[in-house]
Amino acid sequence: MNRSPCLVGGLLSGTSMDGIDALLLRVEGDDPGALAWEVVAFDTFPWAEELREGMRRAMSVGGTDARGLARLHVELGQGFAEAFLQLLETSGTAPDEVAALGSHGQTIWHEPPPGASGSSRASARGWTLQLGDASTLAERTGIAVVHDFRARDMAAGGHGAPLVPWADRVLLHRPGVGRALQNLGGMGNVTFLPASGAWDEILAFDTGPGVALVDAAFRRAEAALGSTGGSGFDVDGRRAARGRVDEAILAGLLADPFFDMPPPRSTGRERFGDARLEALLAELAPRLREADTGAWDDLLATLVELTARSVARAYRDHLPVEGIHQVVLAGGGARNPTLVRAIEGALSREIGGAAVETGAAALGVDPDAREAAAFALLAWAHLRGIPGSLPRVTGAAGPRVLGSYVPGAGPGPGPEPGPGAAG
Repeated sequence: MNRSPCLVGGLLSGTSMDGIDALLLRVEGDDPGALAWEVVAFDTFPWAEELREGMRRAMSVGGTDARGLARLHVELGQGFAEAFLQLLETSGTAPDEVAALGSHGQTIWHEPPPGASGSSRASARGWTLQLGDASTLAERTGIAVVHDFRARDMAAGGHGAPLVPWADRVLLHRPGVGRALQNLGGMGNVTFLPASGAWDEILAFDTGPGVALVDAAFRRAEAALGSTGGSGFDVDGRRAARGRVDEAILAGLLADPFFDMPPPRSTGRERFGDARLEALLAELAPRLREADTGAWDDLLATLVELTARSVARAYRDHLPVEGIHQVVLAGGGARNPTLVRAIEGALSREIGGAAVETGAAALGVDPDAREAAAFALLAWAHLRGIPGSLPRVTGAAGPRVLGSYVPGAGPGPGPEPGPGAAG
């Protein structure tokens, strides 16, 4: 394998399940602290609705049996393969030019450790499941695949999340600028990159729900009001903007114990997904039963404010706010101006003057490409035996080389031994 430069791929389907993010990254250099890199190609490919519905069922308790999970695993692998082959075709890249493909897959279940982090005791560890069969992906594309990135960190007592901060430091640090990179996918998470660039000052954790509850409530509202068949989400937050925040409901939602947990912490749809929404709708049944448009708009406004205040509260409680010069919003929620305004207001009240920005000009790369780039870089690190986790962030017992390797077409060189490869 040519050590430098090389092409690596990244694949990701996030908690919002909007589609597959597929990316090609050119990496030059061997020192993670001094790499040259370029996004060669990036695109998002929507999931077929039947696969999206299959994922929703799989994420619900008792929703899918073993046979259904096995089939979904393969079908998602095929979907990832088709997306990446299409990206290769449009970018004019041959499969044999790609050293490896880092596939995060689709998280179906993620349950962090219930006890103290950093322990190898089985009782203290959590578990996670990502679907999207890597063998199918390797067979269809002919490219070696690095996958199952979260499991090793969790085996070492960590949360297995968030995993993008190591790559964020490599790709997105700006000397002299303290940056809070806030993702607003189905869930929300933040990476704080200190102005100094010091690895041991990086902080990252899940802030709580991103747009999962908002999107789920919008779908239920559309069904209740007889206006299904649209986008499936509140475009530009228009309906939420018409509603009024119900402070009593919001206070109950913010009383969730997650918001008082110190990092390391992670969460998912298991906590802030369809089941939580159904419980909330049961509480609100009297006012929503008559398909009152205003009541549904108030609910959407309240859930938008939940995301905004949970983000601001997390910054206030767990980040060095005096060191935050810039907050950069990414993910699908960053395209919702109602949510962006709510976050700006909540941050202004809690931490003051950090500039809130969105878009490629602020981040230095297409915000939608950020996480796919991270898993491409983690595949690059795996090939070189470089640990790609930050124990301070995940709570694991130590840094680990992340992922498992599936060869592509031909014998291939495989991963190289390196420091930490036996870790």
